[in-house]
Amino acid sequence: MNPKISDFGLARSFGENETEANTNKVAGTYGYISPEYANHGLYSLKSDVFSFGVLVLEIVSGSRNRGFCHPDHRLNLIGHAWILFKQGRPLELAAESKVKTPYLSEVLRSIHVGLLCVQENPENRPNMSYVVLMLGNEDELPQPKQPGFFTERDLVEAKMFVSMLNGFERKLRSLKAKQQR
Repeated sequence: MNPKISDFGLARSFGENETEANTNKVAGTYGYISPEYANHGLYSLKSDVFSFGVLVLEIVSGSRNRGFCHPDHRLNLIGHAWILFKQGRPLELAAESKVKTPYLSEVLRSIHVGLLCVQENPENRPNMSYVVLMLGNEDELPQPKQPGFFTERDLVEAKMFVSMLNGFERKLRSLKAKQQR
């Protein structure tokens, strides 16, 4: 329960004045990578917002997104948090944690903000200055839309995803080699 926040290993993808990039190789830690980056190689400031949202949900739940396991379903942590939120039971996410807190309203707000950060569409995600503002006040929050990577995991699907990423990297290397000729 001692999180260490970093840039998720992708700071080198940006030039000094850039806010978006199209990368040749998917890099980063699986479980934190945004859907648009994992699927299309598109990286932006909203990609780090997604990663931060995953981290918030991990802190609240005391569980990691990658390798999350629940006896009632095969959803990842993001999907589990989303289902509980939609069912009006978001505090159950924190109840599964080993940490007990009297600050239930702050925990509930953190879950809500975390879900806003992991929305599938990057345009729907808040920027980090708004995230800080939302965490620091008591104003009403917008309703989050469905998160990215809201799927049930299956070993076959996981293998297909890794295969797809490897194929994506091979295609990019091939295109880059053709351009250099």
